[in-house]
Amino acid sequence: MPLSHDHIRTTVDAYLARHPHERAQLGALLVALDRTGGDIASRSTFTGHVTCAAIVVDQLGRVLHVLHLASGKVLPPGGHTEPSDESLAAAALRELHEETGIPPQAVTPWPGYETVPLDIGIHDMDARPSKGEPGHAHFDLRFLFRMHDATEVPVVLQAEEVGGSEWLPVDRVASPTLREKLLKLPLAAELETANASALIYNDRGEYLLHLRDYLPGQIWEPGMWSLLGGGRESQDATLEHTVRRELAEEAGLDIDDLSPFATECVSHDDGATVPIAIYAGRWNGDPRELHLTEGVMLAWVTPSDLHRLRIADTTSDLVRRHAASLPAGTVPQSGLAPQEERRTSPHGTVLNVIGVHLYLERPDGTVLLGLRHRNSVFAPSTWHVLAGHCEQENAISCLIREAWEEAGLHIERQDVELVHVVHHIDKAGDRPRMGLFFRVRAWSGEPQLCEPDKCTEWRFWDPAALPDDLVDYTRVAIEKIQNGELYSETGWPA
Repeated sequence: MPLSHDHIRTTVDAYLARHPHERAQLGALLVALDRTGGDIASRSTFTGHVTCAAIVVDQLGRVLHVLHLASGKVLPPGGHTEPSDESLAAAALRELHEETGIPPQAVTPWPGYETVPLDIGIHDMDARPSKGEPGHAHFDLRFLFRMHDATEVPVVLQAEEVGGSEWLPVDRVASPTLREKLLKLPLAAELETANASALIYNDRGEYLLHLRDYLPGQIWEPGMWSLLGGGRESQDATLEHTVRRELAEEAGLDIDDLSPFATECVSHDDGATVPIAIYAGRWNGDPRELHLTEGVMLAWVTPSDLHRLRIADTTSDLVRRHAASLPAGTVPQSGLAPQEERRTSPHGTVLNVIGVHLYLERPDGTVLLGLRHRNSVFAPSTWHVLAGHCEQENAISCLIREAWEEAGLHIERQDVELVHVVHHIDKAGDRPRMGLFFRVRAWSGEPQLCEPDKCTEWRFWDPAALPDDLVDYTRVAIEKIQNGELYSETGWPA
């Protein structure tokens, strides 16, 4: 039996009771609900119909997103209702299971949002003549769920509809209204997990461990090898801020790329369990050159040498699990690398970071640049093209995703062409990077500040009058593109 009109009306009314200021922007949905005839829950009602999405938050406060092949957009799991759905929230759970394989019992409704959506959005869908569908509106009701516990649930994608998945930090959620509501929530997943540590590894597959002071009763795990990290403080907006602050305070260390890896649960002597958010990052420096302010020493250790150390089983297991996730041949089989060898750049194969860059040129020849936030780790308060790192995806899919996430631009794959490659390093000893610059022949939308914490302004610039505070390799690439040159190198020793 289809979802009743009364059930949908009651759900929307309950939402508007919480957000009365949104009544005007949801006018089209209210008009559709008042319209007689037609089924607003049916996908064949082309005057506009309801869809449901599952907003799933994990223990690290991240939100599950999938790449919807039909639209090419990275969004939370969701889709049309079915006659078998008992409620709108149940429709969201069904779509979650169908698109990602995550069973309904692995999540639970966020307290207070069992029957009321966290957010409602309206977006226009393009006509699909091949399926006999004219252009129409989707009224998307977004229900909030959280993963039950720290148990990892494998994501099994629905191949015919979903092209990939990722867990995004709240500040990278594309929908402005959804992002705003999530940022205002007391995210219990982060508040409970009030500690964060860094799992730092190098290109030889070694892990940076910290030998703590032997001060029983004064510090946690005295005299043991552990990861760098510590507790959340009031000034830390997120757990990533916590781990970055701890790295800076304990060792003067700044890691370009840190990403959530796992949640480690450790036990105090009194039996209390403490969850610790683990962020993984790659660094190829010499720990003897760091300024250590706490503990005895820092050292690179291979997973095969962990049994020789006084170290918690949970930490050993964490290191081994991460090492097992690295490409075959990365992890040395035995022994610490010789001290003199650590002073030099890693030998053998070095994995390069792949970055995609959008060369967006208007008919008048001006090029889109964004002003990076003053708190950015890379190039703060500096102009740069729209760019991002490849994740578990091909380069063009990455470009399409980044353009949508960062600026609300919709790009089709057939409109993308590679126009320049720059092989660069920022400074001696840094990890090499391969920057792919893509020109797009057509796009829809105007640049928006979708991630204001990363980019504070979009502006089109004349390539002959670029800003002085422009990323160096970006300036080189734009000049080369203007000259029709396909390749350049920057930052490498002469």
